[in-house]
Amino acid sequence: MSDVFALDVSKGHSAGVWYRGNQCLQEFECTHDQSGFSRLLKLIDQAHDPIIYFEATGVYSEPLARFCRDHQLRYCRLNPLELHLNSESLRRVKTDQKDAHRIAQSVMQHTYRLTTPWTPQYEQQRQLDRFYDQIVADIKVKRMKLNTALQYTFPEEEQLFSSRVSKLALNVILLYPHPDFVRGISRTRLKNKLMSETDKRLSKMKGLKYAEKLLRLANNSHPAADKDSVQVQEVRYYCRQLIELIKQQETLNKDMITAAEAIPESALYASAPGVALQSASRLIGELGDIRRFDNANQLNAYVGIDLNRYQSGQYTRQDHINKRGNPHARALTYLIVRNMIRAKHSAPNHIVDYYYKLKKQPHPKRDKVAVVACMNKTLTCFYAMVMTSTKYHYDTRTRSPIINAESKAPASV
Repeated sequence: MSDVFALDVSKGHSAGVWYRGNQCLQEFECTHDQSGFSRLLKLIDQAHDPIIYFEATGVYSEPLARFCRDHQLRYCRLNPLELHLNSESLRRVKTDQKDAHRIAQSVMQHTYRLTTPWTPQYEQQRQLDRFYDQIVADIKVKRMKLNTALQYTFPEEEQLFSSRVSKLALNVILLYPHPDFVRGISRTRLKNKLMSETDKRLSKMKGLKYAEKLLRLANNSHPAADKDSVQVQEVRYYCRQLIELIKQQETLNKDMITAAEAIPESALYASAPGVALQSASRLIGELGDIRRFDNANQLNAYVGIDLNRYQSGQYTRQDHINKRGNPHARALTYLIVRNMIRAKHSAPNHIVDYYYKLKKQPHPKRDKVAVVACMNKTLTCFYAMVMTSTKYHYDTRTRSPIINAESKAPASV
């Protein structure tokens, strides 16, 4: 039997216990630095076939996971919910040391699957995708703040563009955050200014069109703030931040696609209709190497779209998804299915066929219910494609994807 090292992780340190069988050999403290991990390694070297168990606690458990990977130690990063359900008791005293004992005792009574570390390629893709998500979230926040500030200085400027978050729109707002900066300028001079001081290369005709519209909006505007007000500084501040964030987003997008080209799954995912290279690279970052799953059902549970069913006596609750998996992967898969539906006319797709079949049944499914069912089918399809190293191909006769293990590269849609 393997020796068990159970650690209760906190910020910067862990409380640990060393168990052999049902006997606790030692209690210890481990700081998350060179000296602390060196002492932990000396203990582990004395153990028989050791396995390290610790609860996933976000960024605080990452140094411990890195330590295990660097020294090629077997470890299990426990799901907090699963651990709680398996170690629940009527009476409980909460201390870090007792939590470490609780983890060790739970390991003795239940079987936990050891963690399979991600390879550097997949880990890099994951970090790029998470950084990309953070940039997108920051853009949304800054965009709302800019919109609020712009209502004081030049609210009509929103009408100049269909999308204010574009770099062209932000450059124009940065140049003219208040209508007083536009008034009194000839349309030719304004056109030349727009053409020379914006990132996007405008034609003379388009520059003149923007200049005329900007002059018309400025002459009709009655802002709440003066041109020398703090709100004008605030508008320019958020414009500069948004321009830098958009540049960073574009750079990350290119980096993700470039890094994903070295991973075989990128071409497989992108072969499906409605899945672009960006979506394929982000899917790799969130799912990792899906060969680690035994079947497609485990992949669905990892994403969090497996069914949560509840029945008690005469009561049966309506089924719904668990939402206990990876929320980033779940949102991305939802977006991919939506893109497939929007791109239905570009190429045949059995996922889209299944969506409209659910919508046209004698008892039609609601839109989101049908989309979640398609997410399940999409992940199952991707799992089969990766396991057999085949691209997507639509068979109009059977109306299903052909996954032929003998032909490693069938025609891609």
